[in-house]
Parts: sequence; C-alpha cells; structure tokens
Amino acid sequence: MLARLVPTIPDSGSYEPKWDGFRSIVFRDGDEVEIGSRNGRPMTRFFPEIVAAVRHELPPRCVVDGEIVLATGHGLDFEALQLRLHPAASRVALLADRTPASFIAFDLLALGDDDLTGAPFRRRRELLADVLRDARAPVHLTPATTDRVLALRWFELFEGAGLDGVVTKPLDGGYEPDKRVMFKTKHQRTADCVVAGYRVHASGPDAIGSLLLGLYAADGSLSSVGVVGAFPLAERRRLFDELQPLVTTFGGHPWNWTGPIEPRRGYDRSRWNADKSLTFTPLRPERVVEVRYDHMEGSRFRHTAQFVRWRPDRTPDSCTFDQLDRPVTVDLNEIVPGLR
Repeated sequence: MLARLVPTIPDSGSYEPKWDGFRSIVFRDGDEVEIGSRNGRPMTRFFPEIVAAVRHELPPRCVVDGEIVLATGHGLDFEALQLRLHPAASRVALLADRTPASFIAFDLLALGDDDLTGAPFRRRRELLADVLRDARAPVHLTPATTDRVLALRWFELFEGAGLDGVVTKPLDGGYEPDKRVMFKTKHQRTADCVVAGYRVHASGPDAIGSLLLGLYAADGSLSSVGVVGAFPLAERRRLFDELQPLVTTFGGHPWNWTGPIEPRRGYDRSRWNADKSLTFTPLRPERVVEVRYDHMEGSRFRHTAQFVRWRPDRTPDSCTFDQLDRPVTVDLNEIVPGLR
C-alpha cells in the first residue's frame, strides 16, 4: 500500500514517523522467512540478521509490512544501508556483523490463518502492537498516534534523526496494495546552487538529462551536492543550446573526476555502484539555480532536487552550505527505545 504526497498533515488519522530505509514485507511460516521489497525484489539474502530476528520475535505464521533501516549514533544512515545490497555472500555476512540493520514494523497483513487486509487499520494496529508487545531488537514497533498536535511535533523533531516526515493512515481503511490511500508529508526546502556541469538525456546528445549542482564550503571548494533533472523535452533541448557557451575543459574545473579515483571533496562516482561511470560535461560555475529539496544525506541532497527558477540576481560564490537549514540532532532512542 502506497502513500500520496500532501503538503500538510491531514486533520485526522493514525500518524506515524516516515522512516528512511527499504520498504519491506516480511513473510514468516515457521522457520521459513522471506523478505520482499516494494518493487518485488527479494531481500532475504541481504539481511541474515533480520531473518534470524524474525524467527524469534514475530509470530510463527504472519505477514508484516515495515521498513528495514540502519540506525547509528548519528541517526539513520541510508547510504550505509544501500551498501548492504552486495552480491557476494561473504561481504553480506561481514556487513551484517559490522552494520546490522533493524526492522520497523508498521502493519500486520496476516496472522495465522487470518487474512487481515480487509480489516480496518485501527484493528490491524491493535493486533500488531499485541504480537510485538515483547519483541526485542532488531525488531521494533513504529510509534503511532491519533493526536495531530503530537504528529506536528514529530514532523519537526524527528528530522534530526534522519526521518523523512510523517505518514497518515485512515483508521477505518483496509490494506489496498498498489493504491495510494495513505498520505505522506515531507519536508520541503529550497537552496540556491551553482550549476557546474550537465549530463545528456537518453533521447539524444542535444538535450540536457540533468544539471550537476554545487555549493561552496567554508574552505572555498565547490562540493557536488546533487542533480536536478525533471524538465520537459523541449526545455532540455533549449537548455542544451543555452549552456554551450559555458562548456569548459576539466583542466582547472573544481570537479576533475577524469583522474585517478581518490577520496576528495566533490567526488561524484555513484554512491550505490562504484563501477558505474558518471561522466559529465563540465561548465564554468557561473549560473545559479534555485531548487527544492527535502533533506540532506551528509553533504548531498538525499533525493533528486526539483527545479524552481533561475537566479540571475545571485552570484555563484554566495551559494554556500550556510544557507541550508540544519535540524537539531535527535537520538533515535527518543523515537524507538533500543533502536541502536
């Protein structure tokens, strides 16, 4: 069951933190455990520690909807969670030991012989809370409330632990797979960024696929912070022509990624696939664009940014990290005791 993005938290419903991890459904039948992702990808082999915990902490026969997260002392770490999807079994075992994941349960779809998908959510939540009453880490029950004032407080407070926002579920609704009957409210912010390069679009070499965004750090270096890329095809082609006078060489460009791979500021190889080529056309960092983003993952935008407008009134050197909101850090134990 999916969620529709809404700008404000609805007036009523069951409110939960929006976790930033891998949406997963866990199936248990005795010792048999399977974990499936939202897009149907099998996840079982990547999280042996979750499989072992499910055998001890969930009922003998059940189906539970939830989120796999990786909790640290600094909040949720989605980048480290991505690294858990490794093809080598030896690496999977090593990472399970070094960076163990947790499972946050938030819906109960079946219990024993009972299919609960037609039951109202309030009933499914009651049953889930009951069966997880004595559950131990790394299996946890997500917090939930019907108090909108508390949900608004969660929305502001929990971001400091790396959470996405708040999800609202109708109390009387059944579980409807593939339908957006829940609501999600996420943080939306804007930032003025330097455009320092582009990648071409799949439609051809004369259209912009994405613009590479940068912000200046305190030491004066230009850090790569993400991309913006949702443009109509006609606009992609217009932008390609418009940006050609700014095309430059890698020599002297702040992001000369054509050299040997080494850790440095602005490095932009794929965070999920180190072998993936992310070559781009460098531009002189002279144009400024305002983009909308939800939150940062380290020094980068967590998701692809959205175009707002060009800012000819801003100078590139004014685009610094200082303009970004920094949420107050919150200990995950304040949200779910024992999560880390």
